[in-house]
Amino acid sequence: MRTLLETYQHKIKTREELREILKTFPRKKKVVMCHGVFDVVHPGHVRHLLYAKSKADILVASITADRHITKGKHRPHVPQNLRAANLAAFEIVDYVVIDKNATPLELISILEPDFFAKGYEYVSSGMPAKTEEEERLLTSYGGKILFTPGDIVYSSSQLINISPPSIRYEKLATLMESVKITFEDLYLVLERMQGLTVHVVGDTIIDGFTQTTMIGGQTKTPTISVLYESQRNYVGGAAIVAQHLRAAGARVSLTTLLGNDPLKNFVLGQLKDWGIEVHAIIDENRPTTHKNAIVAQGQRLLKIDTLDNSSIDDDLLEQFTQMVEKTPCDAIIFSDFRHGIFNRRTIPALVSAIPKHCFKVADSQVASRWGNITEFKEFDLITPNEREARFALADQDSGIRPLASNLYDAAQCKTLILKLGEKGIITCYGNDHEALDSFIVVDSFVHHLKDPLGAGDALLAYATLSLALKASPVVASILGAMAAACECEYDANVPVAKADVYRKVKLVKQHMMYSEELQQQDVKEVVEAQ
Repeated sequence: MRTLLETYQHKIKTREELREILKTFPRKKKVVMCHGVFDVVHPGHVRHLLYAKSKADILVASITADRHITKGKHRPHVPQNLRAANLAAFEIVDYVVIDKNATPLELISILEPDFFAKGYEYVSSGMPAKTEEEERLLTSYGGKILFTPGDIVYSSSQLINISPPSIRYEKLATLMESVKITFEDLYLVLERMQGLTVHVVGDTIIDGFTQTTMIGGQTKTPTISVLYESQRNYVGGAAIVAQHLRAAGARVSLTTLLGNDPLKNFVLGQLKDWGIEVHAIIDENRPTTHKNAIVAQGQRLLKIDTLDNSSIDDDLLEQFTQMVEKTPCDAIIFSDFRHGIFNRRTIPALVSAIPKHCFKVADSQVASRWGNITEFKEFDLITPNEREARFALADQDSGIRPLASNLYDAAQCKTLILKLGEKGIITCYGNDHEALDSFIVVDSFVHHLKDPLGAGDALLAYATLSLALKASPVVASILGAMAAACECEYDANVPVAKADVYRKVKLVKQHMMYSEELQQQDVKEVVEAQ
């Protein structure tokens, strides 16, 4: 089955191609141009396009590129390639062009349409300054502005706010088609992860879960009373990143900081069972970091942390730098939770010790306000979440795309994967942020949410291995997103096996192929596997 983009790609043109097709003004066949975001095409848009086409021989629909859409921090919901294909599917639309500029003025100047169609709302209460500027440009060469009837008015933003569109499969299909990636390419990269060597350096955390049953509150004091049922610990932080990598087939070593206590032995035993080589640097003056959540009826009531966030001393720093320098690897990951290893004093020495030609990755998952991902400059990959990005740039207002591009520049990285929680990820790569392909968006593919804890760790592992294999940022983003989705479908933060990611990719493929029988079969397989 041909994708929407593949079917209508012949109608989607660059501005240079359109200039050659339409020729210069004046021309025999009249051209009318409509411009907008078209995030959700509604009846008002259709009426607008129909009226415009009735006034000319050729209808050109130009859409605003993703980067310049500022209505809402997470807009557009429909990426530019899919928005272009949506419009191209209309019989009345002859050509579609994605405008890389913030306003259509340059495109009008290049194409010189006979008419530029605007909605009635742009003139009903007096002509806005931007519309007046467009009219002056049209008049300068003989073109005209026209306004379509205003008896049907809809707002895309209002419709999206009522119910955001769920088009994750269509968006993924369009993305893969646009960069010519197949599912077989994804499977091949997964297979090639076997045998890569990765060195993880960072803070190990023990995540504890104490299960309880609510008894009630005290009558004299506002105290919650719970009945203890059980307690279980899991390795987390840098250690779970190492386990994810091992589960994907990589050979993994971990250099981490531990206290001289029973939890140290728990960590070493768990990682030995996984075949991970551990370089444990012991600090006699601090505990192994332990974060214990008190849970009742599936809700976390309280978290009790046992930790010391003070910086490691010079002797410990020297041990870490030596391990970074002498441990051979294809890729190195700095897994920073700001529990003593990484800070402004230690980061320069640790970065300087990284072997040449090693693929460099930094992930700064910090709950406190002190961590800053931009301290890891010139890395091949960084993977912050939105909150960490906004803190690093002191920016609480920008849309996601400007935020990503500004962080990309500040960190001077090669690839940035910005984690957006349930909204998925946005990946920025390349220095030309005005280019139409400078960003890619991959939605979340969680089918049965159980626990989102650790999704970022799974994404980090699979994206790192993909890029270390010279796969494209698109492939790395897709596989990382699939691994994160698998993690969200587990209870607690547990390693995501390569076979799980393979099944998730296969399930997504079958959704995109509209095979209900196979979808149900694969959903059953995934559930049984968990």
